[in-house]
Amino acid sequence: MFPATDRRSFLKAASAGATVALAPRFLTAADDKKAPLFKISLAQWSHNRAFFGKKLDPLKFAEIAKKEYGIEAVEYVNQFYKDKKKDDAYLKDLKKVADDNGVASVLIMCDGEGNLGDPDDKKRAAAVSNHVRWLEWAKFLGCHSIRVNAASDWKKGFEETQKLAADGLRKLSEEGDKHGINVIVENHGGLSSHGGWLAGVMKKVDHKRCGTLPDFGNFRVGNIAGVEGLKNGEYDRYTGVDELMPFAKGVSAKTHDFDEKGNETHTDYRKMMDIVVKKHKYHGFVGIEYEGGKIGEAEGIKATKKLLETVRDEMAKG
Repeated sequence: MFPATDRRSFLKAASAGATVALAPRFLTAADDKKAPLFKISLAQWSHNRAFFGKKLDPLKFAEIAKKEYGIEAVEYVNQFYKDKKKDDAYLKDLKKVADDNGVASVLIMCDGEGNLGDPDDKKRAAAVSNHVRWLEWAKFLGCHSIRVNAASDWKKGFEETQKLAADGLRKLSEEGDKHGINVIVENHGGLSSHGGWLAGVMKKVDHKRCGTLPDFGNFRVGNIAGVEGLKNGEYDRYTGVDELMPFAKGVSAKTHDFDEKGNETHTDYRKMMDIVVKKHKYHGFVGIEYEGGKIGEAEGIKATKKLLETVRDEMAKG
């Protein structure tokens, strides 16, 4: 470990020249002729069983994405680097693997750092503080965002939890702005999986660095008293994505199962991508996040990539 001052200098120097933006969403007229309708990245969670089971080395994630799947952009998961959180040497090695393979680092998915909507002021502040190191990681790696959760005590109700989550997210977004990094929220359980609730939180946060990461499959709200618009505890995924896209700085293409034609059986990808690309003019990264169990992780990643490429080609042809 370097002393704190050396670590800050290390991070600043090593990240010099890295391009970090608010996450480009739109194509210019010139880009429109040469760029794909959207880009494809790989979320590390797609291989969660292999990483948790020590069958794959998290340090080599970018190399795996490029060599095994031909994917040149990755989305890290902090759970696989918890014991390396303060290890600058490891972080430098992680960046080198990505650079050596010509792979772009898109974002870091952050879990287990406390609830940003915690009703307890001190715990909420601690959650904000716990995420700051991942902002440093994202800056160093060249990511545009960290993905966080807007968790709270759902018993506090719809409006009160919106206020609590907005408070924590606003404070973290202000920290993110210091690093040039976005703070984006995934629909990830409880009321955060209610499109209307999370869209309302975004409006309350009202910060250029705060946005959403709509996930096609995470709309399970559960049984929360007083919440309307659910069917068996589920919020409609198409409505939810539509509500979250105005704030989106990334998109998560969740898959579980596929039919004999290669279509995802839970989500109509053509309908969903029409919402994402055609309606909301999104042309950024769409991250593969395979979470099924009927086929292997590698097979699931390949099937998701093929489906996204097929739909993209169809859309390009009109």
